[in-house]
Amino acid sequence: MRSRKSLPEPEQLGLSWVVPGLVAGVDEAGRGPLAGPVVAAAVILDPEQPIQGLGDSKVLNEKKRERLFDEIRAKSLCCCIAEATVEEIDRINILQATMLAMRRAVEGLRLKPVQVLVDGNRLPVLKIPAEAIVKGDAKVPAISAASILAKVHRDRLCLAMHEAHPEYGFATHKGYPTAEHLAALRQHGVSGWHRRSFAPVRELITP
Repeated sequence: MRSRKSLPEPEQLGLSWVVPGLVAGVDEAGRGPLAGPVVAAAVILDPEQPIQGLGDSKVLNEKKRERLFDEIRAKSLCCCIAEATVEEIDRINILQATMLAMRRAVEGLRLKPVQVLVDGNRLPVLKIPAEAIVKGDAKVPAISAASILAKVHRDRLCLAMHEAHPEYGFATHKGYPTAEHLAALRQHGVSGWHRRSFAPVRELITP
């Protein structure tokens, strides 16, 4: 069900009307990892070119995500992938950095939507009417498409990070705090990719 909150929390208000026109779906990837940027994507799908198999990127296998990534890019009316850097995450915190990446993704769309649907229960600051939808990546095709773009893009960034720093194993754990990653951090120290404001990293650099 679409989230509807009371007036004291305007950033989470739901829309009570259907707005005719282009609708963008927005989602993010990479809030939980200890390293790398957080990524957001915004997608406006083309109703004349439906895409089969859209769903929550977390439940799709890598091969299917990669195929859908190319199809979404080819068939959507427009899409945009944006990031908030590790430095921004450490400076303004991960929640605000996620909102920043989402806003950048929406503002980067070639076409301007009349409504934005965002996965979760928080909304970035936008100049366009927006609605937060809990589990929207499994309910709304445009959000599902955005989740796939964000996930695949971030996974590719992690592969690039792995090539630069193979000792951390980014290709397998994608920056998440697995036992392997934590052991590599203790052995090799903190890289420039790591989020120093996150507790497991901060504890290693705090005297």
